[in-house]
Amino acid sequence: MAQLSAFDVLGPNMIGPSSSHTAGAAVIAYLAQKMINGPIIKATFTLYGSFAHTYSGHGTDRALLGGLLGFHTDDKRIRDSFRIASERGIEYHFIPNDTVTDIHPNSVDILMENEAGTTMLIRGESLGGGKVRISRINNVEVEFTGEYSSVIVVHQDQLGLVAHITAVLSHFGVNIAFMRLFRESRGQTAYTLVEVDGDLPKGIKEMISDNHYVHDVMIIEP
Repeated sequence: MAQLSAFDVLGPNMIGPSSSHTAGAAVIAYLAQKMINGPIIKATFTLYGSFAHTYSGHGTDRALLGGLLGFHTDDKRIRDSFRIASERGIEYHFIPNDTVTDIHPNSVDILMENEAGTTMLIRGESLGGGKVRISRINNVEVEFTGEYSSVIVVHQDQLGLVAHITAVLSHFGVNIAFMRLFRESRGQTAYTLVEVDGDLPKGIKEMISDNHYVHDVMIIEP
């Protein structure tokens, strides 16, 4: 059995009432907004399982919107996230879905659109104690927690791309904790997720992007 610390049981510093339904929701949305460039103008939250049944009463809706606004789990502005989002001109919708059952019970799809008209879909799962897992980016199933500083590279599935990414990280002296590649199918769009020890130096994004087959590079700091 996995060992649990006191922090896993008690959960993080947060605006309550629930580490699963509020803190976890806020973390999922916080990670999601890090993955799309530029200000978000529209967001649709599709909620599944217990999220769909209790999102209003447990404050999941406010927490999701607060995370999307860039608020951490203990930020008191989460309580006013509806008002703040409206003041920033963000259109938002919450859609409970109780027909899909083969999914983690605390799951949400976040469909975001930025000012440039770019859209991105992120699926997140709240695992308890404020811990989360991102399980989908657009049409590709992935897996990462956001607990480490992370680089997500969207690229064509081509020979030599992973070597290019690791060479850049080595150039900057970055120590890789975990590295995984996910793809739609051979030769199609792929996502390389690299979780690292410590902070990510400036310049990594630009150097990784300097490859014909790289479509996008996302830098996510916890």
